[in-house]
Amino acid sequence: MITNTLQTEISKKRITIEKLAERVVRRPELLQEAFDGLGADTARVKYGCLKLLRIISEKKPDILYPEIGRLIQLLDSENNIFKWGAIIIIGNLAAVDSERKIDRILDRYLQPISGHVMITAANVIGGAGKIARAKPRLADRIAQAVLQVESANYQTEECRNVAIGHAIASFDLFFENLKRPQPVVEFVKRQLNNRRNAVKKKAAIFLKKHVPSKSNSGRAATQK
Repeated sequence: MITNTLQTEISKKRITIEKLAERVVRRPELLQEAFDGLGADTARVKYGCLKLLRIISEKKPDILYPEIGRLIQLLDSENNIFKWGAIIIIGNLAAVDSERKIDRILDRYLQPISGHVMITAANVIGGAGKIARAKPRLADRIAQAVLQVESANYQTEECRNVAIGHAIASFDLFFENLKRPQPVVEFVKRQLNNRRNAVKKKAAIFLKKHVPSKSNSGRAATQK
């Protein structure tokens, strides 16, 4: 049953989710309606409300931050779409995490990297990069967790290679924050021999950007 204005507008496509997000940013008291919508019966409404929260976390994270506890609870949701949305949103909130709430649940947040669901791991890896960029003191700890992707147990080897590509993109976000960058550099160098061409390309670009040297350039050229 539709019980509030946001849900009504989402269900009837009266306005885009982006426009609704702008409204909530102007009137933060509407956040409760968005969270209520997560429990709606229809997929359009509940996933529309989730998208609404994600957009707000990107545009105005400080408005959503007081509700971070609700989002942390969604990390354990049996609904993977809710879980993935929470992972992304929490990563976006790292920039305003003045109370270090993300620090306290970091191990729990990073756990899916080791397997078994690649999509969950990929979302965590992306969010972890944002956290490490916003919180340099956590960068090496996060890097150590992301490096687990190379030996993670996913459904297939190709899933692992896709996740490795996400790991390289994540490292690109916070490489400059690392006190011990060498393990990351060696990891990326190994991906020049990855069976997935897109991963090889990401590795070569990463090394050219962050570890410029003749040896890296030459090695990357041989992979083309």
